[in-house]
Amino acid sequence: MITKLKIGTRKSKLAVWQANYAKNKLEGLGLNCEIVKIKSEGDVNQITPLYDFGVSGIFTKSLDQALLNNDIDIAVHSYKDVPVNLASGLSIHCVFKRASSQDVLIFKEKNVNFNNALTIATSSIRRKTQWKNKYPNHKIVSLRGNIESRIAKLEKNNWDGAIFAKAGLDRLSICPENKIVLDWMIPSAAQGAIAIASRTNENELNNLLKSISCSSTFHCVNQERKFLKLMNGGCSVPISAFAKIEGDKLVFKVSISTMDSKNIIKVEDSFDCNDLKTGEKMYKKILKNGGKKILQELKKENEKN
Repeated sequence: MITKLKIGTRKSKLAVWQANYAKNKLEGLGLNCEIVKIKSEGDVNQITPLYDFGVSGIFTKSLDQALLNNDIDIAVHSYKDVPVNLASGLSIHCVFKRASSQDVLIFKEKNVNFNNALTIATSSIRRKTQWKNKYPNHKIVSLRGNIESRIAKLEKNNWDGAIFAKAGLDRLSICPENKIVLDWMIPSAAQGAIAIASRTNENELNNLLKSISCSSTFHCVNQERKFLKLMNGGCSVPISAFAKIEGDKLVFKVSISTMDSKNIIKVEDSFDCNDLKTGEKMYKKILKNGGKKILQELKKENEKN
């Protein structure tokens, strides 16, 4: 019988907040939990844009290794950071109820004219391409680091604004006065969701994790990730996916963009909320609507680099 758990997490404030959230849920089952902080590759290098690393899982590899070495029992992740192909021997059996999936723009001045040639900071290629498609006269600069350091860099630099995930700001109770929710921007797959990774063969533990998982969030984010996997997408590919349950329907939005932001394909559809193949169906739909050509272009660009 399991009585104690070592919970692995990155060292950032947001990651530790998420680990404590999981800890509270697990302690509600009567378990004694200890948080173990582990530094990731993505935390060490906060200068290189995410899409220049050329690998997936830069925020999860160290935690994966700790799990496989039995140094920790579970790892808590922002699910959007978890590669669609998990490390062999690891699996996800718990996803907590999703917080906001939306992106937020924090800007310096209260009165911003978006018709001007603004400078916007983000390290996300997804955010960059969607923004440049909507505002082609704006300049995008790279911005890495945790939430607090990114806000500090925004204040120090001559930029007009920076893009953040609303869920992260909310979890850390960061409420800047000058902000707007980017309700037109389609988020990354699983944005706003917290997931727990564990060793696949730990049946007792995995059953415990399933008991505290949110089934509707689990279903939605897994369909988003299925779509992402079929698209062969990661941090270096401008692909978005968001699904939510409304009544007895699952509403699904996806997009893909060229790297120059000039061409973006968006598809939206609704399905029966119990349909387990919506990720596959959206993949086929976006290919038919022009996504296939963009995927081919992206593949050629990656081969050149």
